[in-house]
Amino acid sequence: MKKELKIILAEDDEGHASLIKRNLKRAGLMNEIIHFKDGQETLDFLFQGKKDKDEIKNVASLLLLDIKMPRVDGIDVLRKVKQDEFLKKMPVVMITTTDDPREIDKCHELGCSNYITKPIDYDKFVAAIRQLGLFLLIVEVPDLNNMI
Repeated sequence: MKKELKIILAEDDEGHASLIKRNLKRAGLMNEIIHFKDGQETLDFLFQGKKDKDEIKNVASLLLLDIKMPRVDGIDVLRKVKQDEFLKKMPVVMITTTDDPREIDKCHELGCSNYITKPIDYDKFVAAIRQLGLFLLIVEVPDLNNMI
């Protein structure tokens, strides 16, 4: 039986987070979205779930991750997720305003699944998030619960 995909959104900008959630829904994605405002909150959630096998089922199957965040940035979150034996199979999509080719390469080297640059223009940003939503409707992600 296929388990419902949960999405973690790690985004410190409340306006961007709201736009992302709203436009994923407009694209037809009705999955639960768990929002964290910084990298440390995201790591606390992901790694606390590993302490108890029953809690592991609450770990999201997909992570949408901003790079520029307070406390712990997205690159450090990505690095820790991909170094973890259990979490490393979770797809991570970087969503950021940074289009520096070195930073894009670094994220891919660390194991991100995809890298989306947030357009500065509002309409382009909305269109990009809707396209992401359509992609997430069809993408297959690993079931982390099978690793228990």
